[in-house]
Amino acid sequence: MTKHKKHTIREYEQTFLRKNPFFRVFLREIDRMTGSTIYLFTTLIGPLISFIILLSVFSAGVPHNIPVGIVDMDNTNLSRKISMWINATQEAEVTMQLPNQEEAYRQMAEGKLDAVIVISEGTEKNILKGVGQPVSVFINNTNLLKGGYLQKGIYKALATLSGGIKLQVAMKSGLPERQAKAKIQPVRLQQHVLFNPFGNYSYFLLSALLPLMIVIFTLLSNVFAIGTEVREGTGPEWLEHANGSLIVGLAGKLLPYTMLLSVVTVVMNVVLFVQMGTPLRGNFAFIVMGELGMIITYQLLAALLVAVTANLRLALSLASAYAMMALTFSGLTFPQFAMPLVAKAFSYLFPFTQWVKIFISQAIRGEDAVHAILPMTIYVLFIGLSVGFLPRLKRVLMEERFWGKI
Repeated sequence: MTKHKKHTIREYEQTFLRKNPFFRVFLREIDRMTGSTIYLFTTLIGPLISFIILLSVFSAGVPHNIPVGIVDMDNTNLSRKISMWINATQEAEVTMQLPNQEEAYRQMAEGKLDAVIVISEGTEKNILKGVGQPVSVFINNTNLLKGGYLQKGIYKALATLSGGIKLQVAMKSGLPERQAKAKIQPVRLQQHVLFNPFGNYSYFLLSALLPLMIVIFTLLSNVFAIGTEVREGTGPEWLEHANGSLIVGLAGKLLPYTMLLSVVTVVMNVVLFVQMGTPLRGNFAFIVMGELGMIITYQLLAALLVAVTANLRLALSLASAYAMMALTFSGLTFPQFAMPLVAKAFSYLFPFTQWVKIFISQAIRGEDAVHAILPMTIYVLFIGLSVGFLPRLKRVLMEERFWGKI
């Protein structure tokens, strides 16, 4: 190809870009983005920083070495063995040997201990006599997850030690080891945890918190992008670039943010499925479609917030609250089926709830793809609702009485 032909094609391309309303708006938005670091931070840098912070917080996967105190009033070989077995668990770490229960409660009230084990006087003597002897355990259950995890670890240690003692007593009475084991545990539980068998906090929380960061920054960045047009009174200029079509203008304006947030989503998938090893048992294509649908849905909800409020500051405040409430009603921290009817209905006001369903069904459970179709259909309802407010948004952009509001 000659130099003259290459030059002609380049000129044609530049002319096409200048004349096409979609690309005019697209290039205008890129120019606005490069002129301010706020856009780059809310679409790329901010989400990536939040990823790093969350990964560092949950790097251990599960909590371990939770501080526990022992009140040993028996002071025998058995009581010391109880302390040693509890300390050997992954969940608990015996950090204090306390003289009495009053001191133990004081340490727990000050937040230095999360559990106290009280071994009563005469524990070893009673057990050797074959008399049942309770070991009192007091757990700070303010944090339900941590309290439950600690309770499981302590119970496992005490149950194992108790079973060993019962086995020795039975064998000393003349029973063979096999019969002694059958007598101690006549019914054995074979437990098979199908999903998240390691109790890993990363699988449980990061699979929701990382997408939540994308939701937050999607809403904030797009509310800011659209709201500044109202605040600065540049709405008529924006629509002029789009030949008066708000749909074309909105598509061209939001596309750069969609592209940058999609890059962040790729990073999130690498973190979840490659670095963390989160299971991927279903259809990855539906996961990607769910992520893209979530981004587009929240972008249009940002347009809805600006249209309703006609105020950048108020729209940003509502966007922050709306995004953060999504985790509460997603059914992840508290199951959706156990919610009151009103709360259950309220949970459907958040597209993030549908993302959680898509991710769990396709990544964790490996369900059929049909289980991801309904949540994606609900995305369409949110998009339709937002499109219904576009005439209001156009009026806000064009009328001077809305301009200049912070």
